[in-house]
Amino acid sequence: MLFLRHRAALFCLLLAAFASTMVWAAPLQATVENQTRPTTCAEEDNVSMDLHGDGIRRFRVEALPPVYLASIAKDRTAPDFSGCNFDGGTHPTDPRYTFTPRREVLHDGKRWLIVGMVLPSFWRPNQVPVTLDGRTVTGFHLLQIFAKKPGRKPLEALVLYPADGYWRLKPLPAPRFGDGVYGSSFVLGPVEQDGRPVVNIASIAIDSKPLRIRLAFAQGGSAIAKVTEISQARTALDVTLTQPTHGDQRFAVLRSMYVAADNADMSEVRWQATPRSALKATPLPEVSTLRTVQVRFGRSIVSRHNTSAPDIRFSRFDGY
Repeated sequence: MLFLRHRAALFCLLLAAFASTMVWAAPLQATVENQTRPTTCAEEDNVSMDLHGDGIRRFRVEALPPVYLASIAKDRTAPDFSGCNFDGGTHPTDPRYTFTPRREVLHDGKRWLIVGMVLPSFWRPNQVPVTLDGRTVTGFHLLQIFAKKPGRKPLEALVLYPADGYWRLKPLPAPRFGDGVYGSSFVLGPVEQDGRPVVNIASIAIDSKPLRIRLAFAQGGSAIAKVTEISQARTALDVTLTQPTHGDQRFAVLRSMYVAADNADMSEVRWQATPRSALKATPLPEVSTLRTVQVRFGRSIVSRHNTSAPDIRFSRFDGY
């Protein structure tokens, strides 16, 4: 017994000495900068939250139900053009390119239904090849991913716009909310400015088992967005970039709408500076620049616009 106690004590000493020589890497932080401009139009994306940071290769993006969801019984999803200088259709400042519309089922499997759509008009002419199940098709403006659940019709949980790089996510809705609604959108990858933030994609390849979306960027480099969960609790993407971020280059931008705290697709920022820091909630107009290990763009005040639309959280920033 004495021998065993001595061995245990020696092991603890050696472990402590080894630990003292190691350099423990702190979790990576992202910088969030608020580029929002005021608007009276509830149908215009005036919110831009830029994310950048040095050496980031991996991160997670999640769509989460708003914290007040259990308290509401009915959604409000009707468009509101009362404060706008246009009434539906294309935004008056956008270019407009016309196309022959079509809808094509690209994959219809046990878990996923994947659909490509060409819209009658779009604001960019870009044609991005999409490969799925060994077949390549070009020209879709919209890729839709529907989750299949027993006893329910397929429910859309994710869309990607190949021509400008925009994504929208939502969790599966509770039955009382029908198909559910989207709110905020985002781009990810090497962000450029073309009237609004965009990511120029050279090609897209989709794997259905497991569900992964591979993006090759026109600037160079690529990313894999793995769909890790689609449920009522969240829809989650784990993103891996082939090239780590550097300097002030944006790797993501959240886009949304804010007119007032009760008329917004996101009205506050919940963020954590370090893993041991308390989670803070700051109203959107008071946010300037944050350094954070996780950030959630959402609402705690019930909104009269897209009431059940999800919050969007970025987290798990890593350099490996």
